[in-house]
Amino acid sequence: PVCSMGNSTSRLYSALAKTLSSSAVSQHQDCLEQPDSARLDPIDPKDLLEECQMVLQKRPPRFQRDFVDLKRSAASNHRPIRVMQWNILAQALGEGKDNFVQCPMEALKWEERKCLILEEILAYKPDILCLQEVDHYFDTFEPLLSRLGYQCTFFPKPWSPCLDVEQNNGPDGCALFFLKDRFELINSANIRLTAMKLKTNQVAIAQTLKCHETGRLFCIAVTHLKARTGWERFRSAQGCDLLQNLKSITQGAKIPLIICGDFNAEPTEEVYKEFSNSSLNLNSAYKLLSPDGQSEPPYTTWKIRPSGECRHTLDYIWYSQHALNVNSALGLLTEEQIGPNRLPSFNYPSDHLSLVCDFSFNQDPDRLL
Repeated sequence: PVCSMGNSTSRLYSALAKTLSSSAVSQHQDCLEQPDSARLDPIDPKDLLEECQMVLQKRPPRFQRDFVDLKRSAASNHRPIRVMQWNILAQALGEGKDNFVQCPMEALKWEERKCLILEEILAYKPDILCLQEVDHYFDTFEPLLSRLGYQCTFFPKPWSPCLDVEQNNGPDGCALFFLKDRFELINSANIRLTAMKLKTNQVAIAQTLKCHETGRLFCIAVTHLKARTGWERFRSAQGCDLLQNLKSITQGAKIPLIICGDFNAEPTEEVYKEFSNSSLNLNSAYKLLSPDGQSEPPYTTWKIRPSGECRHTLDYIWYSQHALNVNSALGLLTEEQIGPNRLPSFNYPSDHLSLVCDFSFNQDPDRLL
C-alpha cells in the first residue's frame, strides 16, 4: 500500500501514488538505472514544503540554524555548490532496534517523520545530498527527489539490520542525489568496503560530476562505516580501502574530492587520522567553525539509550583543501534547542544532525598540491 503524506485527496499523495504505479519501481534492481522520470510531472519545491507543513502542523516548528560565513579568500566567480550530509535514521531501526528511551514512539511515525526529513532538505536546498540509513528510497526519496530535479543513486547494505525488524521496508543503505541542471554524471562507482581483505557490510557511492557552469570535474562520495565500540581497527581498515578507491577514481587527487559520511568514529580514532593525513590532502569542513579552525564540533549526534546518554562527533564532510574552498557551513543545534530528551524528537527526525557546506573551486588548484 502507498503511504499517504496527508489525506488521500492531497496533491502530494496523488503524486506519490502516480510515481509508485509507474514503471519506476520495477526498474530498481539496477541501482544506477534511472527510472523514466520524464513522464512524471516535476514537483514545485514550494508545494512539497507546504504539503509537509500541513502534515506537521501539530508538531513544533523547525529549529532555526544559521550559516556561518567562512570565506577566507577572494570571492569566486561561480555559484557555490551546496552539499548536505545526513544520517536520517532508518525507519526500521528507529522503531525496532535503536531504543531511544526518551523519544515517544509517536514522534517516530513515518508519515510525519518523513515530512520532517523532507522539510529539512527543502529548507537548505542542497545541490548535492548524501544520506545514510535510507530504507525508504524506492517509495519516498527517489520518487519525490527525482521530480525535484535530482538524479538519484542508492546502494543498500548487503545484510541490512533493518531486515531483522518485523514489517521492515527493505534494506537500508547510502543514497546520493545531485541536481541534473547543475551537474553531469561522468562516472559512478558502487563500492563495497573491505577490511583485512574481506568484504564487509558497509558501502560507499562515488560519483565523478562535471559542473555545467565551470566545466570543472569533481568527485563526490558518500559512506557509512561500521558502528559500535570495539570495531576501531575494522573502521580503520574500511577507511583505508575507501581512500585507496578514491585515489584511483580521482587520479591521485587530480580531480577534487568531497566525502560525506557517518564514520561512526570520534576524531581521536585511527580512521579520522588516516583521512587527515591522506595524500589526497583532505580537510574536515566543520573544523572551520572552531575558533582556531583545528577542532571538530562537540557533537553531531546526541541520544539517550538504555545504557545512558551518547553524545559524539561521528559525521564529517571532507574535502580537497588545495582545490576547494568552504564558503560557509550550517551551524549545529545548541544543547538548549536539542532539549533534555535529546534526539530524535517531535522537533527533529534523526539522532544525527544534518551538516551543510557551500563550496567553491580554487582558481589554481595545482599550485597548492
